[in-house]
Amino acid sequence: MLTAQQRTIIKSTVPLLETGGEVLTTHFYKMMLNEYPQVRPLFNQAHQASGAQPRALANGVLMYARHIDQLEALGPLVAQIVNKHVALQILPEHYPIVGTCLLRAIREVLGQEIATDEVIDAWAAAYGQLADILIGAEEDLYATHEAAPGGWRGGRWFRVARKVAESDEITSFYLVPEDGGALLDFQPGQYIGMRLNLEGEEVRRNYSLSARANGREYRISVKREADGRVSNYLHDQVNEGDRLELFPPAGEFTLRPSDKPLVFITAGVGITPALTMLEAALETRRPITFIHCARDAGVQAFRPWLEAQKAKHPQLRCYFCYSHPRPEDQGDANGLLTHALLEQWLPENRDLDAYFLGPKPFMALIKRELKALGVPEAQSHYEFFGPAASLEA
Repeated sequence: MLTAQQRTIIKSTVPLLETGGEVLTTHFYKMMLNEYPQVRPLFNQAHQASGAQPRALANGVLMYARHIDQLEALGPLVAQIVNKHVALQILPEHYPIVGTCLLRAIREVLGQEIATDEVIDAWAAAYGQLADILIGAEEDLYATHEAAPGGWRGGRWFRVARKVAESDEITSFYLVPEDGGALLDFQPGQYIGMRLNLEGEEVRRNYSLSARANGREYRISVKREADGRVSNYLHDQVNEGDRLELFPPAGEFTLRPSDKPLVFITAGVGITPALTMLEAALETRRPITFIHCARDAGVQAFRPWLEAQKAKHPQLRCYFCYSHPRPEDQGDANGLLTHALLEQWLPENRDLDAYFLGPKPFMALIKRELKALGVPEAQSHYEFFGPAASLEA
């Protein structure tokens, strides 16, 4: 339990975290990943190299320090962390490693004059409190997965039943349990964790589930990234009949109950979680608008499926926008998605629910434009495929 004095000390470090938090977390990750190789599989090294992971942690630590007196003010941040941890199988034994390295990083970056024994003790207590909250919430989710029909704890082996090219860049993998048992249901918008061994090195990744739960198989749809170690491995070396180890579905970015008009705005592979949400929403009478952006029709995935849904469901409208169309491409607009296009394509009633996913600059644009067009901010929902970041200018 944090004392009142320790809370005061934590809050006094907020200005330091605002100006130097990313330096601190960068040092923390470098230390931890060098000295504790057993935790390296839990972190995407591309996110380390880009600075996205240290930046996300710095923001998380800052938010925690700011709200140390009112943890409920953290809102969805805790649920996001818990679901990411469960998808990657973060376990209680990982927390002491993180705590040890975080306290060392605070002392080494801030120096002993600022990071006094009292400051370190306060942060040790604060970290212990947070670790207890996360470990408890994660265990609840692990136990729920294990007890549910078709559920499991830890890794479970699946076979690739089908491998289907959806576009020039995106390939779908249909995965069935190797043990032939029942399959855990999931919420539209959730993702699964995957554990791979590449040249003797363990790596873990999360992939959105791109087709609704049917009790028989999961589908993920993976974009080949130019420097993506795992995506290229899946595209080039994983074939039908091969085995993949999966963790149970997780994720808090799901379709929320509502009868308001519904809008999906996606770019690139950001379409994948929106597909399961759309399938669920089509079972209702809600008016639905689906806007998808891609470089060209060759890299766009799932257009035939979307057009088939549009033909079957009168409440669905679809629009396709190509930033660099080929001569043969036929979209509804060429170039980048603009304010004018959104104004034209959105329902007249702006009291709607919007879900948008794609690259960070795209999501930042959509967030600004939806607000400018009168969509309530509380009804605009988005998720990051990688570490969480700010969409503010």
